[in-house]
Amino acid sequence: MTRPALTQISRLARRANGISAAARMVPEETPIALSYAGTTHAVMMASPADFEDFALGFSLTEGIIASPDEIERIEVEDHGAGIDIQIRLKDSANTRFEARRRRLAGPVGCGLCGIESIEEAMRSVAEVGSAPLYLAAADVVQSVRLLSKMQPLHAETGAVHAAGFYIPGQGVIAAREDVGRHNALDKLAGALARKGVAGSSGAVVVTSRVSVEMVQKTAAIGAAFIVAVSAPTALAIRTAEEAGMTLVALVRGDDFDIFTHPHRITPGAAKHVA
Repeated sequence: MTRPALTQISRLARRANGISAAARMVPEETPIALSYAGTTHAVMMASPADFEDFALGFSLTEGIIASPDEIERIEVEDHGAGIDIQIRLKDSANTRFEARRRRLAGPVGCGLCGIESIEEAMRSVAEVGSAPLYLAAADVVQSVRLLSKMQPLHAETGAVHAAGFYIPGQGVIAAREDVGRHNALDKLAGALARKGVAGSSGAVVVTSRVSVEMVQKTAAIGAAFIVAVSAPTALAIRTAEEAGMTLVALVRGDDFDIFTHPHRITPGAAKHVA
């Protein structure tokens, strides 16, 4: 099932020489429900594309499943006003998920209320510091440069985020775009899982700021690096430090800042990737 990710709209463009009618491409934004065993778990405003990657990646990065083979099937249903992705878990994973959902329900039936949901939001992250990978400083620069070439929606609209996976000597081997930065990263996680790519083999590269959720999802992928164009939050830095993750941000041309575990960035040159 496909939906257009872009729409052309008319506008009035004010420039130095006056005002004129013009057209512009804008990204679509659609409510996408992620449902397990017939019950909606989350509704995200997202780009209407890469639905199976989204379902698989969200299930992995949110800890609902431990591996792709715990999903029995994924069905995408178009309801006009939005998309419902029905995810059927295998028995053991479904039992775990049902227990988790009951625990998070709380006395008022709200999954966003109470101490349980605070603990869930602040969940500890997987330790990724043992990943046997180092990046040259030039790899950091190259990863952002290569990702910028794999953003067709952004090139058209200037209004979407991207997440890519960079492997030294290979370049950005997968990239996904979305109006939401977390959604782009979830879609990337799903794409990597479907390809059988180990997170420890490379670096997650994002065009957005780095929030704690981005660090948590990167750790769930198993990557020891997150490289970002924008800045991190204080909590994201503390969480990356705890996970043994190297957080590199504010990549601008050849310049960047290393916030955690700088020993993983070496001064050497990157292997050239066109």
